[in-house]
Amino acid sequence: MTLAGTEVEGRPVPLLSAATAPYWEATTRGELLVQECPDCGHRQFYPRPICTQCGGEPGWLTTAGKGVIHTFSVVRQSGAAPFNEWTPFAVAVVELDEGPRIMGNVVGISVDDVRIGQRVQVEFVKVNDESSLPFWRPEE
Repeated sequence: MTLAGTEVEGRPVPLLSAATAPYWEATTRGELLVQECPDCGHRQFYPRPICTQCGGEPGWLTTAGKGVIHTFSVVRQSGAAPFNEWTPFAVAVVELDEGPRIMGNVVGISVDDVRIGQRVQVEFVKVNDESSLPFWRPEE
């Protein structure tokens, strides 16, 4: 499977747990979720069974799937298959408009053109019936 030339075959398949299943199920619908605590309003990513701010039970918030690149790294060599076949590639920490930060590959742009502060939007590629992987593309 590919997204504009982005290979997903061979990538590790997400493992679903009670805490992460709603997130991964939403990816198959093209939705990016973060957790939001109904008690204190704290938003967090990655999915966890408790709010890291107050210890409450977090709910889910559907995001717009947009944000800015907070930081990034360009991987130019890798000794691990299949990643060594895809170099160079950019991995970014994206600060979502809703607050939390999420990491993923930047696609649709040369790795030399990726910049901190650049606006990006999420795109999903189906891995299996239970999950899709989020990738980040410059916002149109």
